Amino acid sequence: MPPISARIGGILTACALLATIPPQFGAGPGFAVTADLLLVGALALFSLTARASRLAFVAVGLALVGWAAATRPDWGQATLTALTRGGFIITLFTALSALRSAAVGSQDILDCGRFLARQPPGRRYLALTVGGHLFGLILLYGSISLLGGLAAESTARETNQELRRHRLRRMLVAIQRGFASTICWSPMGLSIAVAMTVVQGASWPQAVGFCLVSSALMIGIGWLLDTMFKPQLSAPVPPRMAETDNWLLRLRPLLILLTIVVGSVFALHLATGVAVTGAVMTVVPLIAMAWTLILPPMRGGRAATLAARVGQFATRDLAGYRGEIILLFMAGFIGSMGSWLLVPIMQAHGPDLAALPAPLILAALVWVIPLTGQIGMNPILAVSLLVPLLPSPADLGVHPTAMVIAITGGWAISGNTSPFTASVLLVGKLGGVEARHAGMVWNGLYALTTGAALTLWVLLAATLL
Repeated sequence: MPPISARIGGILTACALLATIPPQFGAGPGFAVTADLLLVGALALFSLTARASRLAFVAVGLALVGWAAATRPDWGQATLTALTRGGFIITLFTALSALRSAAVGSQDILDCGRFLARQPPGRRYLALTVGGHLFGLILLYGSISLLGGLAAESTARETNQELRRHRLRRMLVAIQRGFASTICWSPMGLSIAVAMTVVQGASWPQAVGFCLVSSALMIGIGWLLDTMFKPQLSAPVPPRMAETDNWLLRLRPLLILLTIVVGSVFALHLATGVAVTGAVMTVVPLIAMAWTLILPPMRGGRAATLAARVGQFATRDLAGYRGEIILLFMAGFIGSMGSWLLVPIMQAHGPDLAALPAPLILAALVWVIPLTGQIGMNPILAVSLLVPLLPSPADLGVHPTAMVIAITGGWAISGNTSPFTASVLLVGKLGGVEARHAGMVWNGLYALTTGAALTLWVLLAATLL
């Protein structure tokens, strides 16, 4: 069990989610302030047992508050805004984690993953990358843990070490690339939530069609590269029995869950006008609880099972995510405070970015985000810090959707290459290699190819919008 301080922090984090939902529907600011206070308390408790690398982010955040207090009279409001920005990211993460915790307890979902991992070589990559995409919509990078673990399980029985190594690598990068392609468009992803916040005039319904093209490009290019550059083995591959199970039947539980989640989110969005991200954090925990109720109950009945699992989620799951929660919260906080402090400095002493051609800025966003990921800058931090320093889409003369395409595309590439992201760290651990090797050696050519394709797509979309 996590330490008592982390368990209390998990309870506070779960309560913060409940306090964040009413403001999405127009409730007064008291709820938002309550959520901020709960998360500050949770962050303080999590910090008691956090690693030094996470505490460094907390120290940077406190330093920025001190800088703001010493130089700006309105620092209090800016700090509150930064707390709300970080808190919004955490409450969305909490809502999605609730669904992930419910999903991984379902035998039907595990069977879906095993079915994908059993596919023969001719269609295994495409099956796993599409599966990684579908699972990633619900489980975020938990899809890599689930499918990657099943991939490692399926290859463990292979006696040929060379074949096992190549097969595991190809399966893991297929899953990782499928997950990363969700970053381009998923309304349940942190990338869309942050992009909608920092890009003036951005709207997910307007952007989703264009962002889906980005996702399709990433999936297609990955499959093409895997087909073109198959490893040369020293011995012939032994024949494998073809998979005869029905695809629709095997994937039905996952597809039903996706339909329920996405349909409920859109229904609430259309019925109330609440933002898509607000609809996600409202609907998803309810679906997670409903799913828990239909799973086989523990002793004491379904109500007791639901209460026990809610308690476990707060005190075990969220407490176990304390490192990620600190990192995500502080990335949003630092980005908000840092950009607020830097904007007037840039306006007074920095270069006039408005004088740069809009296509150059859009293309740069695709590449800068993954490049900063190589030096340890989380995409949330990079986007929250850098995008507010740029001219608004209106000043650039481009549609806000064009900037959203560039941001989410660069974010997705960073999710495949940055050795500091959870997805790359998980793939490296499952593959038995260093994270930087998994990011740049396994995905280096893929990143260059998709970066070039996404750059061209962003520039084309900017002319179409």
